[in-house]
Amino acid sequence: MSCVKHVKAVARSDYAISRMTDHDLIEVVEIEESCGLSLWGWDSYHAELLRPESIMLVARRAVDSHDGQRGLGGFIAARLVAEDLHINNIGVRTEFQRIGLGGSLLTAVLSTGVVQDATAAILEVRAGNVVAQALYERHGFATISRRRNYYRQPTEDAIIMKVLIKESTAP
Repeated sequence: MSCVKHVKAVARSDYAISRMTDHDLIEVVEIEESCGLSLWGWDSYHAELLRPESIMLVARRAVDSHDGQRGLGGFIAARLVAEDLHINNIGVRTEFQRIGLGGSLLTAVLSTGVVQDATAAILEVRAGNVVAQALYERHGFATISRRRNYYRQPTEDAIIMKVLIKESTAP
C-alpha cells in the first residue's frame, strides 16, 4: 500500500501522517460527514483499504499532545490508476482547518504517488469550494475542465484539477 510511514510536514507538532487502518474508519466517516463530502461510508472506505492501488492516509494526533487527547484531525483517500494518482477525498475536522493539516495530507499523498511512479495527480472539487481550490492551487494544481451537475445534495458542477508530479518515462 503506502510507503509513507510518518511525515512531519504538519503545521502543528502534535500530528503525524500515517497509513489509515480499519480502526480509523469510524472517525474517517465522522470527518467525512462533518465536512459535507460526498458520502462514501464505512463499507466503501473499508473496501478501498483492501485495494493494493489505494493510498489512504490520516493525520493522527500524537499521544503526548498538549491536551492529552488522541484521534484523527483529517484524512485523504487516493488511488493509483495507470500513471495517474486520483485523489478521491480529503477531509479535515472543522476545528483543525487552516493550520496546515490538509496541505500536509496532500503533500504526503503526492509524495507517495511519486514513489509509486505516478506522473500526475487529478481530482474533482466542488465549483463553490474556493478554499479547497486555493489549497490545490498552492500545491501546483490547475483547472483543466468542468463537469456540469457532477455533485448531488446539492447539485453542483465539479472543477477538474491536475498537477504533474513526475516526468513520464514512457517513450
